Amino acid sequence: MSRPLPTESALLRGPAGNIEALIDAPATVKGIALVCHPHPLFGGANTNKVAHTLARAFRDLGYAVIRPNFRGVGQSEGTHDHGEGETEDMLSVISWAESRWGALPLALGGFSFGGYVQVRVAKRLAEGIAPPRQLVLVGMAAGETTGSGRSYDTPALPTNIPALVIHGENDDTVALANVLDWARPQEQPIIVIPGADHFFHGKLHLIRELIARNVAHA
Repeated sequence: MSRPLPTESALLRGPAGNIEALIDAPATVKGIALVCHPHPLFGGANTNKVAHTLARAFRDLGYAVIRPNFRGVGQSEGTHDHGEGETEDMLSVISWAESRWGALPLALGGFSFGGYVQVRVAKRLAEGIAPPRQLVLVGMAAGETTGSGRSYDTPALPTNIPALVIHGENDDTVALANVLDWARPQEQPIIVIPGADHFFHGKLHLIRELIARNVAHA
């Protein structure tokens, strides 16, 4: 098996200015994955361990993975926009990725607030010619959350995009009950990792294993 390429840093252009991104790519790129990090006002960044775990898992399946920083984080310009502007930014990142690697299969992954943004992105792309192949949501922001002081009215998942939703049993930021309330009307299964907190301390390997077993190679 060929070695993956070293992690690359890039500054991309978005609606509010520069978007700082990390790129993890295999030697042969067969798909594109976009991974979004947790809440930027509470320390979230593209170096977050869960976002990093998602990126490596997708890379190992043949995807070139872009991990942008949301507005106001690192070298990304603009100010936090509660998911509205962030959705537009992510759509522009996808357009850039397709200009670099072509119209390859697309996967979306998000952790916490990043998952909320990715559902919004998926809704925008769902009716296109080539909707995303897969959506992976970890520690999904739905309903009330502690710490952020916000309540997330997370949209329903598009019915034409398979979703893998992973949550920690002991998540103290987004209660498992809130995610189940969001998933129940959609009949969306949730994979619960016993004993896991919001940041999946000591459980990150299980996220990689779940993605390896449930997400198709690019």
